[in-house]
Amino acid sequence: MEQTGFVEALNEGRKDFTCIIIDTVSLPGADLEGVDFEEAAFVNVDLHGANLSGANLQRTDLSGTNLEGADLSGADLREANLEEVRFLGANLQRANLAKASLWCANLQGADLREANLEGADLRETDLRRTNLRGTKLSGAALWCANLQGADLRGANLEGAALRGADLRKTDLRGANLSRANLSGAKLDGASR
Repeated sequence: MEQTGFVEALNEGRKDFTCIIIDTVSLPGADLEGVDFEEAAFVNVDLHGANLSGANLQRTDLSGTNLEGADLSGADLREANLEEVRFLGANLQRANLAKASLWCANLQGADLREANLEGADLRETDLRRTNLRGTKLSGAALWCANLQGADLRGANLEGAALRGADLRKTDLRGANLSRANLSGAKLDGASR
């Protein structure tokens, strides 16, 4: 579905876009609250500043999408392909990203408080200055992830793979690191 058809469907009040391909769409600041995009695919899509709070994005392919400054609070992104997505400054509070693939995504400065990232693939992801307070990261793969200056207070990192991760100046007070693999991780200036 191209931009014209997609915008027309939205204007008509359509909320169900399951299993469709959305191609070459630029809708900065669009209101997509509660829209159902389950198993959809986004190609060349710019949704920076969009409101996707409460949206269903389960198993959706959003790889390479621009979601900078977008509101995805409470969104369901379980098992979604979020590889190389730009989430800079995005609001992902209480979002469900369990088992999602965020390989090489940029979440710099994003708010992920109380989000569920259990079993998520966050390898080589940029999480600098990200708010991960109270986030569930048990079993997550964070190999070589950059978490410099991130707030991980009260986060659950039980069994997480943090091999080679950059945790310098990270706030880990109250974080659960039991069974976490920290081999080769940079911990200079991290507070516990």
